[in-house]
Amino acid sequence: MSQSTVQEIAPEVSRRPLCVDLDGTLVKSDTLVDSLLLLLRTQPRAALQAPLWLLRGKAAFKAEVSARAALDERHLPYNRVLLDYLIAQHASGRKLYLATGADQRVAQRIADHLGLFEEVLASDGSVNRTGGRKLEGLRQAFGEEGYDYIGNAGPDMPLLEHAEAAMIANPAPALRARLRARGVTVRQVFRDRARSGKSIVRAIRLHQWAKNVLVFLPVLLAHHLGARGLLQAGIAFASFSLCASSTYIFNDLLDMEADRKHPHKRLRPFAAGDLSAAAGASISAVFLGGSLAMAAAWLPGKFLMWMLLYLGATLSYSLYLKRVALVDVILLAGLYTVRLLAGAAATTVTITPWLAAFSLFLFLSLAMVKRFSELQNTRERGQAPANGRGYLLEDLEQLRSFGTACAYAAVVVFSFYIGDQGAAHLYRHPLRLWLITPLMIYWLSRVWLLAARGELNEDPVIFAMTDRVSLLIGVLVAAVAAAAAL
Repeated sequence: MSQSTVQEIAPEVSRRPLCVDLDGTLVKSDTLVDSLLLLLRTQPRAALQAPLWLLRGKAAFKAEVSARAALDERHLPYNRVLLDYLIAQHASGRKLYLATGADQRVAQRIADHLGLFEEVLASDGSVNRTGGRKLEGLRQAFGEEGYDYIGNAGPDMPLLEHAEAAMIANPAPALRARLRARGVTVRQVFRDRARSGKSIVRAIRLHQWAKNVLVFLPVLLAHHLGARGLLQAGIAFASFSLCASSTYIFNDLLDMEADRKHPHKRLRPFAAGDLSAAAGASISAVFLGGSLAMAAAWLPGKFLMWMLLYLGATLSYSLYLKRVALVDVILLAGLYTVRLLAGAAATTVTITPWLAAFSLFLFLSLAMVKRFSELQNTRERGQAPANGRGYLLEDLEQLRSFGTACAYAAVVVFSFYIGDQGAAHLYRHPLRLWLITPLMIYWLSRVWLLAARGELNEDPVIFAMTDRVSLLIGVLVAAVAAAAAL
């Protein structure tokens, strides 16, 4: 939940022009960074030319980026507290100006959308209107009359110093310190941002670490329950989880523009502007470095090989493959199987063909139900797919056919395994494993039934972790497996 507050020292009585910064102030994110990430996702080849554009100067760089990547101004993460204040000021007859270092195209689209500003003062492809240049522009525009100004970070310091009334929005701590040091009185503070600690926890998606429990499965199914095997699996779990969180952040950064149009994903920390893209990139790099260091120091080389394969596949998925219908779900299913293979490599256990086949069909079904649920919920909202996944509403029935077929194929594979010599070697009473098959059939059928009704969370893993029936079935499966082994 965002902290939304206004701190006011004195009531507003000024009729001076009110100038408002854009990036980090009116909008909680940085529109240039957002545009770059959108460009990287939609036109990766063009994004590779960005360093060449920068050689022509910052203003030209911003113009090139904004010309190729148009943000949807309707769904930007506006500072709602500040926006409400500006609406009230505009209604009272006060003249508002958008004064920003962002490119003119971006700033003008936002101004047109909001309908609050008399004029836009922005970078124009030749002049980068930040800091001193922005101050010079405001002095030329308002002269002796002066202006009031709302900013948020270090580059706004000269404008806040020379403003008749200085106001700040979601201020950086360093800015507050500099303002105090120079004796600048802050008239109002507009806060609309969730606590950073909570946002970081949400960004790394701790709940998704449940998927990485799969690295324990090979050693458990092989009944190698010694301390060393479990310790190696535990280290593998930690390493894989850090790596996965790193990729989740990268994916969320690329998906910010699409997430902002989604009824639930718009609340993700980067889409909502509660965490900056720079912070996300730093956290992602630290997590990835820690993951690789842990794997290299304490686990076999084969585990590192599987984790690097997972990393490469995930990055390919984020950059392109998630937009290719069917390829995306096959890759998602493969990523689950890679977790099993990585767990086997970490604990030096061999994956049986039965487990490989079972996991492939099961995870392919779960990947299909995730896409099916997304489309079903989109149809329920009366919308058209807008996330670039490559699917149409007309694909719903075909996805249902694919997904349910894979689900029951997993059950068939498991049933054949019960009569195999491998099961007889590991379980004293393998026939008891037949009790698991109706539990599997019920759970998989129930997942698909709920998805068809639009009652399934779009992530089946989250659903399984929070659904009481699913948890009960998990306990029963574990009890049957234990009874078969004893």
